[in-house]
Amino acid sequence: MRNLVLKDPVLIGGSGDGAVVSENIRLAWRQVRAPIVAPLLQVAVYVCAAMSLMLFVERVYMAAVIICVKLLRRKRYTKYKLDAMKQELEASNTHPMVLVQIPMYNEKEVYRLSIGAACGLSWPSDKIIIQVLDDSTDMILRELVELECERWASKGVNVKYETRNSRNGYKAGALRDGLKKHYVRECEYVVIFDADFQPEPDFLWRTVPFLLSNPELALVQARWNFVNADECLLTRLQEMSLDYHFSVEQEVGSSTYSFFGFNGTAGVWRIQALADSGGWKDRTTVEDMDLAVRASLKGWKFVFVGDLSVKNELPSTFKAYRYQQHRWSCGPANLFRKMFKEIINCKRVSVWKKFHVIYAFFFVRKIVAHFVTSIFYCIVIPACVLVPEVHLPKFIAIYVPSTITILNAVCTPRSLHLLLFWILFENVMSVHRAKATIIGLLEANRVNEWVVTEKLGTTGKPKPNTKLGRPRSRIGERIHVLELFMGLYLFYCAIYNIMFRHDHFYVYLLFQAGAFFIMGFGCVGTFVPN
Repeated sequence: MRNLVLKDPVLIGGSGDGAVVSENIRLAWRQVRAPIVAPLLQVAVYVCAAMSLMLFVERVYMAAVIICVKLLRRKRYTKYKLDAMKQELEASNTHPMVLVQIPMYNEKEVYRLSIGAACGLSWPSDKIIIQVLDDSTDMILRELVELECERWASKGVNVKYETRNSRNGYKAGALRDGLKKHYVRECEYVVIFDADFQPEPDFLWRTVPFLLSNPELALVQARWNFVNADECLLTRLQEMSLDYHFSVEQEVGSSTYSFFGFNGTAGVWRIQALADSGGWKDRTTVEDMDLAVRASLKGWKFVFVGDLSVKNELPSTFKAYRYQQHRWSCGPANLFRKMFKEIINCKRVSVWKKFHVIYAFFFVRKIVAHFVTSIFYCIVIPACVLVPEVHLPKFIAIYVPSTITILNAVCTPRSLHLLLFWILFENVMSVHRAKATIIGLLEANRVNEWVVTEKLGTTGKPKPNTKLGRPRSRIGERIHVLELFMGLYLFYCAIYNIMFRHDHFYVYLLFQAGAFFIMGFGCVGTFVPN
């Protein structure tokens, strides 16, 4: 794209009342465009450019750190002599008591997988408790889950099946109530697995020794391994985004001793640290991040083990993915609002760590990233096509986003050929995420909306009743008005660019408009008949 200082469009003559009305609209637009619209849009360009540079600097910084970590082979978890710790633990036979919590809610497709994987963990049978926290509202399903627990109990596994009469606090409430059980008093550590997670048998041997060797360590976090990443284009694109989160964001936070958030699953907590931090709270929909921030402010340390992964399932239906992204975007913004003063006033951590949590972790990654993608690339830059008086620097419009995109995508080299689709997809989803972020910051409606991400049970093998094709759901569930409106806006800008401009920006606008239309009609992901 060139710097936009272009001529007014040449008007094509016409006749009749329609032509007169059209000419009046053009004249009114030209009268307000230069003195009113252009200055406001220019300010928006500068503000968005500043946010874009903030994101650019953050991405380049993390890229530099991760390159140094890989070249020097100084990942934080590699400094621990894990094999020696395992041998010493086996020789002394002083295994700590470990609690494994599996919160679930109507998990018909995956409950057997998760319970079976947890019961198959390699650890002395008298030193492990599997706690299934079932909040299911389907009574038949509750019976099935209880029967599965009894089946494993008959094999000698210490399984506890726990239910509640209400879903107060959702996942946080279930985890909190589970820790109040009398048998948990004997436990030193608690492992949390969401219902679709399947840890390998040696998971505890590769995590618990870290906590035993360092009393200041509160959390050991493993990465996720997406077993259904190849199911459809939607899951492949999610894999690209999440691989960057684990390979770069988590690794950098751990290696620099700054901060990284708990992912809510596939992690081991020291119960003492959990209690010292105030336990589980349900004030936001990101109870995992809430706990991690409070533990960090108390001085506890975390470690991310990048070479340990746990199998899990990505949401493959667009409806499930939208609900998940709303929670993941709204929750952090709302938590930032609630904890800003607490972080500022904390005296137990360094100024650098407080700066990292407030600026890098929350402001840039959880707020600015959504706003700059949605507002700048989907609204402001296309608007510059309609207002030629606005100066749009090529560096900000092309080179900065290109660098950010490459740094994000390089973590999933097998999907580099999908880069264009990923860009268009992320731009569309950024509008949804920005909306959720605003809801979180303002504590508006839906701020505490919690919809459990639907699983299809594709972690083991394809389901026979799951197919790609035309969805058989209600039209209202598939139509997304905001995305369709954005598609129409971008399509109009593209047509305007074709008719009155002398560049090729319309190519991007048409592709992006098409992406908005496709997702606006819900024609993406796996479709499951009702």
